Amino acid sequence: MEVTVPSLALALLCLLRAGAEVPVQPGFDAEKFAGTWHVAAAVSNCSVFLKMKDAMKSSIITISFTPEGDLAMKVVWPMLDKCQTFEQLFQRSEPAGHYTAAQDKRDLRVRETDYGHYAIVHELHQSGREPSAALQLLTREQDASPQLLQKFKELIPTVRGLTEDMLAVLPKSGECQ
Repeated sequence: MEVTVPSLALALLCLLRAGAEVPVQPGFDAEKFAGTWHVAAAVSNCSVFLKMKDAMKSSIITISFTPEGDLAMKVVWPMLDKCQTFEQLFQRSEPAGHYTAAQDKRDLRVRETDYGHYAIVHELHQSGREPSAALQLLTREQDASPQLLQKFKELIPTVRGLTEDMLAVLPKSGECQ
């Protein structure tokens, strides 16, 4: 199956949309969270994501913070014939670990992290009648342990509208390093 670059770009945009009233990492520390992450797994009810999930590969996300505390996200996503870069700025919200992009109606929350190995990020995108939700499992290395994947899978039913059949465990990619 050949997937077009615009379709994968739309799938990424859906993937980057997720989170409702969910908890955030207690005592969230932005300085520890900054740096490079790999998207090891994702689950979303976004229709574009669901169509494209089997063709996706792990991407690299670089997180930095502005002096005002806003979260800057740069995503490098392997496409069919090139590496696509997406950038997004989320404004700091309360509590710490919660960010919004009002112009895109996106809500991002760092639900859980140990800073050194993994993070689980929850996002919500409010467009149309039904919001699209997503969870992403981020890892500092490209591999996620079976225990970490199991922990991630256990969170799926806690998010309204997500089911395990919407899950994509993203294969490693040597591209776009």
